[in-house]
Amino acid sequence: MSENHPDGFLRHPRRPIGYREPASRVADFHQIYRFRWDPAQLRTQGERCMDCGIPTCMAGCPIGNIIPDWNDLVSRGAWREALARLHATNNFPEFTGYTCPAPCETACTLAINDDAVTIKDIERAIVDQGWEAGWIRPEPPSERTGRQVAVVGSGPAGLAAAQQLNRAGHRVTVFERDDAIGGLMRYGIPDFKFAKHQVARRAQQLRDEGIEFRCGVVVGEDVSIDELKARFDAVCLAIGARRPRDVAVPGRELQGVLFGMEYLCAENRHQAGEPLDAAMNAQGRRVVVLGGGDTGADCVATAHRQGASSVVQISINPPLPETRQADNLWPQSPQVRQQTYALQEGGEEAFSLNVAAFLDQDQDGRVDALELERVDWKRDDQGRRTDKIVRESGIILPAHKVLIAIGFEGPEAACLNDPRLTLTSSHTLEADARKMTPVPGVFVAGDASRGQSLVVWAIGEGRDVARQIDLWLMGSSRLPASLSTPYPPLPPKGL
Repeated sequence: MSENHPDGFLRHPRRPIGYREPASRVADFHQIYRFRWDPAQLRTQGERCMDCGIPTCMAGCPIGNIIPDWNDLVSRGAWREALARLHATNNFPEFTGYTCPAPCETACTLAINDDAVTIKDIERAIVDQGWEAGWIRPEPPSERTGRQVAVVGSGPAGLAAAQQLNRAGHRVTVFERDDAIGGLMRYGIPDFKFAKHQVARRAQQLRDEGIEFRCGVVVGEDVSIDELKARFDAVCLAIGARRPRDVAVPGRELQGVLFGMEYLCAENRHQAGEPLDAAMNAQGRRVVVLGGGDTGADCVATAHRQGASSVVQISINPPLPETRQADNLWPQSPQVRQQTYALQEGGEEAFSLNVAAFLDQDQDGRVDALELERVDWKRDDQGRRTDKIVRESGIILPAHKVLIAIGFEGPEAACLNDPRLTLTSSHTLEADARKMTPVPGVFVAGDASRGQSLVVWAIGEGRDVARQIDLWLMGSSRLPASLSTPYPPLPPKGL
């Protein structure tokens, strides 16, 4: 840390870039964040970093970003050097800078009794500056190994694995079942949270580095795992965890009851120029969103922008407390009630409600209302729900459209059509500690490996699996090892 601002956290209050005003942003699909940021403001925010002897922010970051270093570099106006330090641990810092919930900030030492450093804003500003200044360019390898790797899936895990493997000198081909690259970064996260040109320019960077993309290919149908193994020296499965959790109650078959991700993908495609099916349009409709997580919030915000007449977001759980509890101390993420960006734009939220049935009151085959029950839950030692206690039943809530956003059950492994690729009890693809499945040379990464998680975890998983594949192919690797999981090396292929 530079010696000219050791007390920056005392001199400068936290000043985030922040969001656009709700009344303005809800009227369009442009990003919800303020479009421009002041470099001088970000420099003073970088000065707030305390240069801790033990940087707990790094421990809070799943990929171990070297946060104090690039805070210091930004505070001294060394933006290009900050970008290099950021890229050393994160292939796509704009993916995280715009979408990550920033566990690094809740782990910041200042957060013990003050406002944390604006780490996420600084990260976003560094990479924005890098693109604007033209510093982010293709970095193809100087030589090739002669080995070829297939990556199945082009979400953040697949793209990170592909870039790392390509830079190690292997020829990489990415197979994507959708018509465009990016996985849920393109079709799952709304445009107003993450503009899709940011995916497109990274995909172009990877093409210019020598990576081949093949869209519209369903592995397991168009090409089998064995066919990939015959053509490639290794295969990486980064297929995500897109099998949605359902609500198995009477009336589930009614029109107007949709999965939240299905709804979000349809609107994203509409923003890309495709027509929007009437079934996916909430204009003038009463919308109920089931689920209190990020996907649910994105559904609420999308319904606002489509012109829904009302939006209610329901959670099966009770509301979180207003303040930290005794068993939720720093540096844990604070389990406190916070209003999401979506509910700041309007709508209502309700808690401790369980769906008993979807109702078709006029018998036209479409949902008209939900029957709900107010519940409490008994929980086990791990906090998991066990016995349901019904406090009130027969609650009727009108609804023209119900969006189910209660999480995901794991990867859609059945489409791979390979009985050797099985799921664990945790609904992830079976693999050993080195991320290799029971099929030799076939590895797994991302949500398919660890379950539904954050974008930042997916990038870390992609980087980790790239090193394991490189070790398996070459016997050694210069790709960086995981900061959290020092795997032993695999024997070289064929031994």
